[in-house]
Amino acid sequence: MSVFVIDGHPLMREAVGALIRRLGQAVTVIELDRLATVAHAVNAQGMPELICLELVLSDTHGVSGVRELRQQFPDTPIVVLTAAAAKDYEDLAMEAGANAFIQKSASAGEIANALRAFLSEEPGAEGLAPPEKLSKRQKQLLNLLDKGMSNRDIAESLQISEHTVKVHLWRLFRRLNVKSRSQASHLARTQGLL
Repeated sequence: MSVFVIDGHPLMREAVGALIRRLGQAVTVIELDRLATVAHAVNAQGMPELICLELVLSDTHGVSGVRELRQQFPDTPIVVLTAAAAKDYEDLAMEAGANAFIQKSASAGEIANALRAFLSEEPGAEGLAPPEKLSKRQKQLLNLLDKGMSNRDIAESLQISEHTVKVHLWRLFRRLNVKSRSQASHLARTQGLL
């Protein structure tokens, strides 16, 4: 699996790269310092299967980098791993196409757990899953989404971190082949998954 880690801070790039290498046996980490180097990396290393992106780079700031990467790689998971404040950027990043938003201030364990879900995604897991193929946790999430609960409320209800909720939602959306909470709720109601 090929993972692009895009971060302007060399120490952070190396730390994230080392963490990813520890989490996945067959992972190739390509460390990049700005978006302008992505095209060269694709030519040299091939398409990424996961992208970890800092929002503040020398050639982009805010969620424009997420939008640019989403256009180039429509099916590649993008994990925003940033020092930027969640209250300012999380919703914008998710709307721009990020699959997860993790603050660098999170513990190493939280970051590892969030990344592990993207690294261990089984190929071919996408597509509409019959109700019996959904995990107990995915069924819980569908019920809570249908109630209109926020990620914070879901985290409190299930006694897990918000980061873990985001990863579970990303996997659920992939399993159901939907792109939003409302699509997941609608599909769950129309397909009898609730």
